[in-house]
Amino acid sequence: MASTAASTLRQDAAFDEPRVERRAVSRSPTVAAERLPAPLLQVDGLTLEYATGVHVVRATHRVSFDLHRGDRLVLLGASGCGKSSLLKAIAGFIESREGEIRLDGRAVHGPGPDRIVVFQEFDQLPPWKTVVANVMFPLLAARLCGRREARERALDALAKVRLTEFADAYPHTLSGGMKQRVAIARALAMRPRVLLMDEPFAALDALTRRRMQEELLALWETLGFTLLFVTHSIEEALVVGNRIVVLSPRPGRVRAELNAHEFDLHGSGSAAFQAQAARIHRLLFEEAHETGDRR
Repeated sequence: MASTAASTLRQDAAFDEPRVERRAVSRSPTVAAERLPAPLLQVDGLTLEYATGVHVVRATHRVSFDLHRGDRLVLLGASGCGKSSLLKAIAGFIESREGEIRLDGRAVHGPGPDRIVVFQEFDQLPPWKTVVANVMFPLLAARLCGRREARERALDALAKVRLTEFADAYPHTLSGGMKQRVAIARALAMRPRVLLMDEPFAALDALTRRRMQEELLALWETLGFTLLFVTHSIEEALVVGNRIVVLSPRPGRVRAELNAHEFDLHGSGSAAFQAQAARIHRLLFEEAHETGDRR
């Protein structure tokens, strides 16, 4: 026991705590100096590890951030930094080595209908079910409602993503973008406290990806859901998020928390957008021993 504890202490000591840059992390410029309400979701000192069969790999190290109601928070980092692992931990799919995740002040210990994930893969839809049956399925599986209400909620969600006419189609007849819209409809029909999206548009072509980003933001404007979005694209992070958590290379640590409420798809060519993108690029790819943005 003593040797194990000593080994753990030595391992933890190898990861110095970085200085985290937090600049203008309010949800809008009018509330920058105001006190925010209690967070909906809190990630507190989360360390995630996984075994490779030979040794243990640390995916994230003591990551902390808050997600408020109505936020569009983006986790941004290079491949392998642990951002998808963080999303899976928040969804309740994996356990942490240390730290805690709290939803409405209560610790998260497993999956639940209050946190729904939209994944990147197109094959997340059972091919033997119609579009409307796919959207109904989690409602029925979680016993949130009866079949009649489930169908009503499914059709309503499909209408929101403009797929009503494809309700009786099968997934193999849909394009990649349409399949992702079905996945989003399925998640929205569950009415989760937090919508989790793991690089949902990464496999789409550039034009479809832009259209999906526009549709997601339009849905958010209409419904006001709380979004946690994972991406490795700086431009997508600035467009989709109103706040961005920048993660270091593995083990992922919070390198900066930034505001992005002033940017949108139509301003991506502006000097301010490009300057912020360049600054985030420095934060992502600076040497591992550096701990902040050096201007």
